This record gives sequence, C-alpha cells and structure tokens, in this order.
Amino acid sequence: MNASAPGASRPIIALNALPIVILQLLFFIAPLVITVALSFQETKSFVLEWAWSLKTWTDVFSRAYYWSIMLRTLAMSAATVLLCLVIGFPVAYVLATRLQRWENHVTILIVFAFLTDSVLKVFGWVLFLDKSGLANAMLNWIGLPSLPGWALFSPPATLLGMVYNLLPFTIFTIYLSVAMIDRDVIRAAYDCGAGKFRAFWEVTLPLSRNGIMAGAVLVFVLSLGCFLEPKVLGGGKSPMAAELIRQTFETRINWPLGSALTVVVMVIAVVTILLFLRLTDLRKGGAR
Repeated sequence: MNASAPGASRPIIALNALPIVILQLLFFIAPLVITVALSFQETKSFVLEWAWSLKTWTDVFSRAYYWSIMLRTLAMSAATVLLCLVIGFPVAYVLATRLQRWENHVTILIVFAFLTDSVLKVFGWVLFLDKSGLANAMLNWIGLPSLPGWALFSPPATLLGMVYNLLPFTIFTIYLSVAMIDRDVIRAAYDCGAGKFRAFWEVTLPLSRNGIMAGAVLVFVLSLGCFLEPKVLGGGKSPMAAELIRQTFETRINWPLGSALTVVVMVIAVVTILLFLRLTDLRKGGAR
C-alpha cells in the first residue's frame, strides 16, 4: 500500500488534531457541560445541592426582573453596534483609501487601544467626566456650561465606555474588508459614468458588507459580556446581564441561577451568530 495514499494520511491528520481536540474538550466543552448541569441544581442556605430540578429555570422565566435586564442588555448592545458602525466605517474607509502613507502609524495607534487595560480606560473616563474633571474644565474654559449631573453614573456614560472599548474591533474588520476591494472595480465604475457617491454606494459599500456585518456581530457578542462599564461608568444603577451574573455568583452565591442566566446569554449570542451566517448565505445566494 502506498504511504502517500489518501487513506494513509488520515491517522496522521487525526494525531495532529488530537492536541486541539483535547484543549477544546478541557477548556470549552467541559465548562459548558458543567454550566448547563449547574443550571438544573438548587441551593439551600448558600450551599449547592445536586438535586436535578427545573426550579431555577422556572425562577428565570417567571421573574420579569431578569428579562428586563436582558432587554436592557440587548438595547445597549444594539446601540453600541450602531454607534461603532457609524464611527468606525468612516475611519476604516479613510484609513484604507486616503491615508495609505500613514496606514502603519494609525494601525499602531489602534493596536494600542487593544493593549491598554480596559480597567484603566474605564476609570480614565470617570476622571474625565467627573464634576471636577477635564471635560468640565475644558467646557468652562471656552465659556460653555458644565456637563449635567447625570453625565456620569448613567446609561449614556455606560454606552460611551462600551463604544470606546469596542470601537477598534469594528474599525479593523471594516478596514480589512475595504482594503481587499480591487481598485480596478471602482475605476471601472468611474469609466461607466458613475460619480464618486454612486461608485461608493453601488460598489464599495456592497463589497465591504461582509466586514461591516462581521464587525457588527463581533461587537454585539462582546457587548453582551460587558460588566465593567455598567458597574463603574453606570454606577451600578442600570446593571446589564454580565453584571447580574457576577452578582449572582459572587454576592448571592447562587450558582444554579448564575449558570442559567449564563446559558441564556450564550443562547442569545449563538442565535445572533447563526442569523449572521444565514443572512450572509442568503446574500451570497442572491449574488449568484
């Protein structure tokens, strides 16, 4: 039998894939199974009891408080996605088409946004928006009134922190999509009589749609897990799903309830990704 035959390479491929499979089983599948199993347990006097029941899930679906927080989380995540796209697309477009000379410099600056600790950035916004902070000092210096009292420790401050921390993800995905567009296609649109706006609307924007959608899904999924911004910039007044889960695990010491809420958030994230993939497939099918 020839060693180079397709059947002979299968054991080698399986052996090479074995470390990845083991890592996935240990650090993804196993924690996921434990989380789902914990959601069917109960606690008595802050002690976990392995008694399989639907009590925790009944509690989750019967209390409007949990779902109000979930709806708030979805609304804040959707607003974060919208603002990131509105701000990130022009930056990515200009970076890919107008600032090629400064491309590396701007990219390094954006990478620094990833490398900077999120805790420092969030508390930096607290110092900036504080009554005696830099924002009010600048406004007063140019003769404008100070920020209103609700500017800090409010949902708008939370949204500001989420957009600031997640914006680089949108910029990078859209930038890669725009940079991969063949410039000859745009020149062909000009040759056919299209103006700059029409070429952008009918050529550049459709060809960069995958990057836009990928950035939107990435930001949406990441925003579902934001807990530092609602706690620090929001002052804990309007908690989101991640902060609720943290409180459930740490403060209330109710692991089954925390696990059930975690599963709900994961299901929302998975459904969002599946809808994105479905929408992408439909667009590809329509393009054919």
